[in-house]
Amino acid sequence: MLPAPGPSYLREIELRPGEGLRVGMSQPQTMADEWWVALLWCERDGALVEFEALSPTPEPPPEPPPEPPLLRLGPALAGTLSGLIMEEGGRQQLRLRLGQPPADETRPWETPLTLLAGFRFEPTRIATMRDNELAQTVLRAFRDALLRLAG
Repeated sequence: MLPAPGPSYLREIELRPGEGLRVGMSQPQTMADEWWVALLWCERDGALVEFEALSPTPEPPPEPPPEPPLLRLGPALAGTLSGLIMEEGGRQQLRLRLGQPPADETRPWETPLTLLAGFRFEPTRIATMRDNELAQTVLRAFRDALLRLAG
């Protein structure tokens, strides 16, 4: 298991009470092209968990679904942040990339649960939000999306 990327920019949030899983994020950066970027992760006791730990398939045996976790996580995160994320040409301005690709492409759930997330937010919607308030909104949305992933 890999260690968590470092201390979270904000206080980590429990995924579900009593399970010891927590979500965190790096300090967000706003790029020159107005993309807001942060690394998001899920850890237990300072070590990253794999996506497989949140696989929605009931036990036994724990078998992840065939589609990659980003196919589930992207829409869940976009839905949770709907209204904040800018739309351009009918598409929400959201980009997700795994923090580390899986060692075996046929087993996409067996990779550390880290994401590099980029958003372009609606300027009028976030104009009154403080930076840490926006970051907290994204971290909570990430937690909620992971809970849907675990379904």
